[in-house]
Amino acid sequence: QVQLVESGGGLVQPGDSRKLSCAASGRSLSNYAMGWFRQAPGKEREFVALISASGGSTFYADSVKYRFTTSRDNGLNTVYLQMNGVKPEDTAVYYCAARVGSSWYLSSRNRQSWNSYEYWGQGTQVTVSS
Repeated sequence: QVQLVESGGGLVQPGDSRKLSCAASGRSLSNYAMGWFRQAPGKEREFVALISASGGSTFYADSVKYRFTTSRDNGLNTVYLQMNGVKPEDTAVYYCAARVGSSWYLSSRNRQSWNSYEYWGQGTQVTVSS
């Protein structure tokens, strides 16, 4: 079992930056690809980003590309989502998710589908407002 705990959410002003963390326990994340999703009120959960187990590959939704960056520190068993230039439409609960393996996410359909992932955190709220 992998337990995931997100942190770093809060109220952010438009244009500012915020860094979310996803800390894992129970198992090493070194064999897990890690995804970030978000869910706004009244909307479906949507894919934000994914980082491969080694950190060598990353994928982003078009809506956050060039603004958000995901990274990981396998030594700390932690994954990060750096959010720059945030917009009001980035307001959502942000979740991290994990799935073991190294090739399943090469399909965009797989990595963007929430039910492709094995483990989920409880989420952290990010509100972008002035």
